[in-house]
Amino acid sequence: MAGVDNLSPYYDPDLKRARLAQLEARAGFSFIEADLADRAGCRELFARLRPARVAHLAAQAGVRHSLVDPDAYIDANLVAFTNVLEGCRRHVVEHLVFASSSSVYGLNERMPFSPHHGVDHPISLYAATKRANELMAHSYSHLFRLPVTGLRFFTVYGPWGRPDMSPFRFASAIDGGLPIDVYNHGKMSRDFTYIDDIVEAVSRALGKIPEPSPRWSAAAPDPAISSAPFRIFNIGNRTPVPLLEYIAAFESAFGRKAVVNLLPMQAGDVESTEADVSDLEEWVGFSPRVGVAEGVARFVDWYREYYGRKQSESTR
Repeated sequence: MAGVDNLSPYYDPDLKRARLAQLEARAGFSFIEADLADRAGCRELFARLRPARVAHLAAQAGVRHSLVDPDAYIDANLVAFTNVLEGCRRHVVEHLVFASSSSVYGLNERMPFSPHHGVDHPISLYAATKRANELMAHSYSHLFRLPVTGLRFFTVYGPWGRPDMSPFRFASAIDGGLPIDVYNHGKMSRDFTYIDDIVEAVSRALGKIPEPSPRWSAAAPDPAISSAPFRIFNIGNRTPVPLLEYIAAFESAFGRKAVVNLLPMQAGDVESTEADVSDLEEWVGFSPRVGVAEGVARFVDWYREYYGRKQSESTR
């Protein structure tokens, strides 16, 4: 198994390297530092590795960052994804699984979010690029019979995650006695999904190759299925948690109260998310197992160990 990453400085590269060291310690794993947006480099990568199956989880993530650096999203999410699709087509890859996002639901307020709903009103450039990925993948699946599965991730959290995500911000603030900025005056909820459940779902999906759906109807097109070997699924915890309740789980794990700074809604955000994962349950037997209290406690244990060790190393 080979992993590819460009080790972008979007967030702390030291964290990325420490996370990578955990993978490199496993037998059979190799790492290649490369930028998938480099067309020639990506072609050479596919020619060298000749993968049978591809899990494409690389992207420029973050709704808010897309408001200040749109070019990064074009390069990483559109150009790089095109290069991956071309590599899969040219080398007749058995199955491409790629990460989409719950952000594609945009202005849709019909809950729970279902892959059978229309998603044509994104409210951030990040969401628009992830929706574009779904459409691009379908076109390759239709034209070249490339089996493709798209997975819409719902608010992933857990050890080794991105420092710009809420768990890191909440943990850092509570640990340091600093205020936490909470938008929409706290009237928000998210379908927080623990990383172990995400990994399990991706692994199961990669092992099941889609075929054209016999339920497809061109007269009544369903966004989740196709006459091509293409499927779209949600990966979520099925249980939306109010943001203030999520913060309370951090308070419990740290054993201290948070200082909360209530603010108006930010551009590009949505008030609530909730995943309908019934299709994925039927497809690969996926069922989320880790609730928020357990997941946050695991994250805080890791956070304290990792950053405590870094602080110790910096004072030597």
